[in-house]
Amino acid sequence: MFTGLVQGTGSVRAIERSEDGVRLEVATELASELGRGDSISVNGVCLTAVDVADGGFRADVMAETLRRSSLGPLGEGDRVNLELALRAGDRLGGHMVQGHVDGTGTVESVTDEGIAKLVRIACEPALLRYMVEKGSVAVDGVSLTIAAVDDDGFTVLLIPETIERTTLGLAGPGTVVNVEVDVLAKYVEKLAVRT
Repeated sequence: MFTGLVQGTGSVRAIERSEDGVRLEVATELASELGRGDSISVNGVCLTAVDVADGGFRADVMAETLRRSSLGPLGEGDRVNLELALRAGDRLGGHMVQGHVDGTGTVESVTDEGIAKLVRIACEPALLRYMVEKGSVAVDGVSLTIAAVDDDGFTVLLIPETIERTTLGLAGPGTVVNVEVDVLAKYVEKLAVRT
């Protein structure tokens, strides 16, 4: 479980591809807080550290995760958002994020709006159905408030802190991002359909 409050970024050090998936190696200062078997969010995807050494960690990414997320096209040197798993007693400053990416979206536009950036993301209707204005969404693992939503996509505002501390500050038109909708919306829908 995560909060969507990115704790740092890392750099992809190496990628080993096979027909069964990918082994990803990420260099990060957060490695000193990781142990083998710990969960870590990488661009919003919950992965398990299978090895921690030399200022980084390695994690296996299975085919299902590669199909649903934007981790597949990552290359050496790419920056990624990182968050350590939530511990009991920690503050929940973002929203409940599982690290189970529902799909991807594509940045359509980035517009300056005062001190913030307004980011428009095109997304499939199957995900948009779970979004509401002023609701929560995780984009590349970052907990954000939805400013607006329509039939083709949604918009979020990035404050200077988010622009500076996450990879979203580098996103431009055409950037593919991971999207995780609020899990509560999915549970409400399932319960409503059953009654």
